[in-house]
Amino acid sequence: MKAFTNANPRDLTHAMTLIKDARRQQRSVAVAGGGSDLLGMMKERLVTPDLLLSLKSIKGLDQVKAAPGGGVTIGGLMTLDAISREAQIRRLYPVLAEAAESVATPQIRNAATLAGNVCQRPWCWYYRNGFACLKNGGTTCYSINGENTFHAIFGGGPSYIVHPSDTAPALVALDATFRLVGPDGERTLPAGEFFTLPTVDASRENALKDGEVLASITLPASPRTRGTYHKVLDREAWTHAVVSAAIVLEMNGDLCQRARVVLGGVAPIPWRLPAVEALLAGQRITPALTAKAGEAAVAGARPLAKNAYKVPMVRAMVARTISQLTA
Repeated sequence: MKAFTNANPRDLTHAMTLIKDARRQQRSVAVAGGGSDLLGMMKERLVTPDLLLSLKSIKGLDQVKAAPGGGVTIGGLMTLDAISREAQIRRLYPVLAEAAESVATPQIRNAATLAGNVCQRPWCWYYRNGFACLKNGGTTCYSINGENTFHAIFGGGPSYIVHPSDTAPALVALDATFRLVGPDGERTLPAGEFFTLPTVDASRENALKDGEVLASITLPASPRTRGTYHKVLDREAWTHAVVSAAIVLEMNGDLCQRARVVLGGVAPIPWRLPAVEALLAGQRITPALTAKAGEAAVAGARPLAKNAYKVPMVRAMVARTISQLTA
C-alpha cells in the first residue's frame, strides 16, 4: 500500500475545503465511508491516494429523516445493516431493506454504507487483478474474448462489467433522488441518471465529478406500492448477484397502476425495463401477463460466449417475482 495522509473532516464543508487544498497541492484524494471496499483496493494499489478522507466523523449522515413533501431522506453513511433493520424503511420501502440485507455478510453490512455500496467499483476479475483493461486506464475489455461467465448481457460495450451494487437497482426502482456534494457546490440527480454506461466513459460507472460525494438519498412517498428484491447467487454468501430484480408496483386492488422493474447483475448500470413496465401498467396481473413480462424482460439481451444462461434466468425471475409480489 502506498503511503498516504488520513483526514477526518468535521462536516461536509470542511471535507470540501480539504479536497480543494489537496487539488491545489496536486495531491490525489480518495473518500471513504465505511471503507470496506476502498481499503482493499488501496492494498492492491488499484487506488493510490495521497490523502484519504474519512467521512465517518461527520455527524448526521447516518440517519433517516422525514423529507419535505413526504418520503424520507437517508444519509449516505447509514450502514446497510441499519437500513435493513430500520422499521420505517422495512414498512414503506421493503425493496431497499431486502436489497441491503442481501449484501455480502453480517460483518460487511455492519461497516458498509449505503453511499459506498452504490458507488463501489466493479468486481470484474480483470480489473481487480490489475490487468490494463478499460477500467485500469487501458484500451481493452478482456472479458469479451476471455472469462465472461458473470459479465453483462445488456448495455455492454466497450466494457462488459456488471454493476455490483444490490441497493442501486432498488433505489432506481423507487425513483430515488441523489444529493451530491462537491468542491464546486451541490446538486441533485435522479437515481436513474446517476449511473452511466461505458459508452459515456468506460473508466467510470456514475456521474460523480472529481471530489464529489453521495451525501444523501431521498425516497418519495409511496402510497399503495408493493416492492421486493430477489437475488440469485452462485454461492450463499460473500458474493454479488448473478442476476437480481428490484420490482415496485403501485397497486389499486388487483390493478397495477404503475410499475418499476430494474435488474441487477446483468448490465454496467442498474438495468431498467421500460417495456415490461408499460406492459404491466393499467393491467390486472395474471399468469399469462407475468409470462409475457418475462419474455419482454430479455428482449435485446446480447450474451457473451459464457453467460447466455443469464437469459432464461432473467425471464423466470421477472415472471416469478411479479407473481409473488401480487399474490
